[in-house]
Amino acid sequence: MEVPLTKPVNRSLVVIAALLIQLCLGAIYSWSVFTPPLKEAPFLFSNTQTQAIFSISLLTFAIVMVLAGRWQAKSGPRIVSLLGGIVLGAGYILAGLFGHTFVSQILFIGLIGGAGIGLAYVCPISVGMKWFPDKKGLITGVAVAGFGFGALIWVKLAGSWGGLLESMGVLKVFLLYGIIFAAAVTVGSIWMVNPPAGWKPAGWEPPAPAEGADSKVGLEGLLPGAMLRQKGFYSLWVMFIFSSMAGLMIIGNIKLFGIEALRTSAAAMSEEQASIIAGTAMAVFYSIANGLGRIIWGGISDRTGRKAALALMLGLQGIVMLVFFWMGSSEYLLYLGATLIGFNFGGNFALFPAATADLFGAKNVGLNYGYVFTAYGVGGIVGPIMAGIIRDVFQNWQATFTICGVALLVATGIALTLRFRKN
Repeated sequence: MEVPLTKPVNRSLVVIAALLIQLCLGAIYSWSVFTPPLKEAPFLFSNTQTQAIFSISLLTFAIVMVLAGRWQAKSGPRIVSLLGGIVLGAGYILAGLFGHTFVSQILFIGLIGGAGIGLAYVCPISVGMKWFPDKKGLITGVAVAGFGFGALIWVKLAGSWGGLLESMGVLKVFLLYGIIFAAAVTVGSIWMVNPPAGWKPAGWEPPAPAEGADSKVGLEGLLPGAMLRQKGFYSLWVMFIFSSMAGLMIIGNIKLFGIEALRTSAAAMSEEQASIIAGTAMAVFYSIANGLGRIIWGGISDRTGRKAALALMLGLQGIVMLVFFWMGSSEYLLYLGATLIGFNFGGNFALFPAATADLFGAKNVGLNYGYVFTAYGVGGIVGPIMAGIIRDVFQNWQATFTICGVALLVATGIALTLRFRKN
């Protein structure tokens, strides 16, 4: 049972702790740096197998997050985030010690590591919204920005900055990362605490419901059972599937796609040169844009409203996905495409939790967003594995990008039907 605070803490410490936790959880977005060595001896994994590990991790993450939302509502976010860090670290440590086969990596990285992410992920979001109800979009973006920036750090440490993959090998990198994750999330969990009962920022009052909206959805909010009877839940859920499907497919495959596109382009680059460029597209351009997108889209939505921000983000992403196949053959267009996709994909993790709070209330957002977030797990299975299968069977990337682009444009239309409360 959570021990409630009797007086507020410094809100900035909550933000710093949230960033530290999310920085470690976001290591899953560095997966593309591990896929090329996993396709070589002694592992010899196929494209589909490398994407299956990634997808199982995302699916486990999403499923466990539903349970974590319920648990942190009862026991408090500190204990849940602490356990998440321990489980995440254990998954990578076990993979480093025993992850010699595809099945073992599914178990340790996919199931155990994914469960650790799912346990800890919702805590910074829920806590951040309760400390900053006046800036839900912005603070959610800041709280999860570390998840997006994490890929930059972990990819570069494994690759060009630290050279860990070359000097240590895949399994020892997993072991080292697991130790770091467990320690860092343990420290961050210290500040994962909810504000005192009845607390709110000075001078702030909750927004009034929109005309025709459920008047009970205020700070108290709806519980999951009531939320699941709302049309808005299913609209959000489908939108999130389509958006996450595209972004996660790119994360899992951008290095492989970039290498192939650049090597077969008019420039006919060497594999080494193409690998460096494709790795930079993911580790630098995509990762930095992903982190910034979480903050900037959250701030935009606080000003324009969630509906306009969601429609704009999804529409832009759809257009980029439709043309991304042709951008891969040019170094600078690949960087541009990776930047735009990363920026828009990052916006999901500010806009969807904020939209969940706006539509169904802030009090139970930790519970409710867990259900919305199961869409991310579905997208994580469909997008990367679809790309892997199409590439293995048909030797084709364009079909996957087109499918994702069309799905995003459909999601844009759905966004325009949502009804939010008035600020």
